[in-house]
Amino acid sequence: MKLLSFEHQGRPGFGLLRGDAVVDLSQQGYVDLHAVLAAGALPRLAELAAGLDATLPLAALTLRPPIAAPGKIICVGVNYGNRNEEYKDGSAPPQYPSVFPRFPESFVGHGQPLLRPPESEQLDYEGEIALVIGKTGRRIAAADAWSHVAGLTCLNEGTIRDWLRHGKFNVTQGKNWDASGSMGPWLVTADEFDPRAPLTVTTRVNGEIRQHDTTANLMFPFDELIRYISTWTTLQPGDVISTGTPIGAGVRFTPPRFLKPGDVVEVEVSGIGTLSNPVADEAAARS
Repeated sequence: MKLLSFEHQGRPGFGLLRGDAVVDLSQQGYVDLHAVLAAGALPRLAELAAGLDATLPLAALTLRPPIAAPGKIICVGVNYGNRNEEYKDGSAPPQYPSVFPRFPESFVGHGQPLLRPPESEQLDYEGEIALVIGKTGRRIAAADAWSHVAGLTCLNEGTIRDWLRHGKFNVTQGKNWDASGSMGPWLVTADEFDPRAPLTVTTRVNGEIRQHDTTANLMFPFDELIRYISTWTTLQPGDVISTGTPIGAGVRFTPPRFLKPGDVVEVEVSGIGTLSNPVADEAAARS
């Protein structure tokens, strides 16, 4: 199933994508998709949707991140093997994943503008695959990890590069600017994927491919990320784990190629679709 969250005529809702239209599931006893996951109700949702028509044109909807307010958004840094080499510091591959948090307000939905703040011109893109947790777990074994995944979505882990260097030991400041990243366009349920099959992620800026890689090159694959992260925090339904970005971010070009107003960033993931967002200046967007 492809499940999405939206606004329609000023009303929030969620539903199932069927072709170019959406089955509205907002009146089926659940507040949002987060509540569906918390109730373990994805199978029931599928049954309900089977008896309903797709009455909302996708083009008439404003899309939101599939999970509007996750309890936790945990991002993984430097997880593709050749990204470690990209740093050119001679370091050995890491023994453990690098992780940091993001806040829900730092993400917008498909089609909504990424905002470049007036404090910096170094807005960058990072195309990623995100896991959405569907079942509570702590100290989850790698062999059981996939059973805790509700689905996958595309994610642009947008970054304000110069603010990454404000702290000696953390990157939180550069990773959490309001509306600097995006998530969507929808959640594709885990039963649509073979957990053993690699996925590809491709990032384009104005149609130009900037990033392209496969999850076969992850240093810490999905099951290991879930095992490691759940060792120290309980994963809850609706939590999001963003699994890392390939080489080719704008900061790595000479000179750097940061995003500017008018650019369009696309993150495409096999089996999911394409997340697309224009770029705008924050002041202009809010004037």
